[in-house]
Amino acid sequence: MKQLFIAGLGEILFDVLADSEEIGGAPVNFAYHANKLGADGAAISTLGNDERGRRASSELMNRELCLSGVSIDREHETGYVEARLDEQGVATYFFPDDIAWDHLQLNDAAMGFATQVNAVCFGTLAQRSEISRKAIRTFLDAAPQALKVYDMNLRQNFYSKEIIAESLELADVLKLNDDEIAVVAPMFGLEGSERDMLITLHDEFDLKCSVLTRGSKGSLIIGENGEVEHPGIEVKKIADTIGAGDSFTASVAIGLLLGHSLSEISEHANRLAAHVCSCKGAMPAIPAEFKLIK
Repeated sequence: MKQLFIAGLGEILFDVLADSEEIGGAPVNFAYHANKLGADGAAISTLGNDERGRRASSELMNRELCLSGVSIDREHETGYVEARLDEQGVATYFFPDDIAWDHLQLNDAAMGFATQVNAVCFGTLAQRSEISRKAIRTFLDAAPQALKVYDMNLRQNFYSKEIIAESLELADVLKLNDDEIAVVAPMFGLEGSERDMLITLHDEFDLKCSVLTRGSKGSLIIGENGEVEHPGIEVKKIADTIGAGDSFTASVAIGLLLGHSLSEISEHANRLAAHVCSCKGAMPAIPAEFKLIK
């Protein structure tokens, strides 16, 4: 089977927990999980020329991610975020301003990827700066053949209706969670049930696939020829929920590229996300049974 090349475009950062620092950032988490599912995963981002930047490069190379599309900014520090977990392991994030991924640079390798990628995932957070927003648009414009996956990923106050609407216009696939759809509902005049609201977004922005994750309550996926709900998979002991949504997004993207049914996509994505919730950190080891591309 032909190998798939899949990129995560945006922030790389460290999740600073009470007792550790874990490498993460939604786009690179997505690329990591795509890699573990059998694709060639690549990160496109910018790190600082500092200890965290060197540690990020080392850790991501150890996880077998392609980093040639990651540039180095010598004036700004590598991104980090304070991640505070509640009793259910759900994280709340607090981001510093003006760090390396706010100055996203597309090096020659990154631009070379644009004509090669089968899918690219981008979010809202990295678009908080005009520099990074323009870089993301530049890459997406240069990749007309790619499946463009918009993981809404709303954090703090780093979003606006304008950025969300522009991102939806660029996207083929939307992924958001139940908290996020409640935030965007008044922005876009969405009414009715979560299903009604997701269908409205799906139709208004002419999307190929729209995904709503509901934490322990599963998911709703709407495709071009139907929809499927999943009740979720019980996790006996949640370590944390960091990276679970990103693994879900990677599973959906690869499933769509491989032509799997929505039911197959839904089942695999929910099982994978449940496994990630049972592990610490956004990029845990992934058992071979989850591999989609053998």
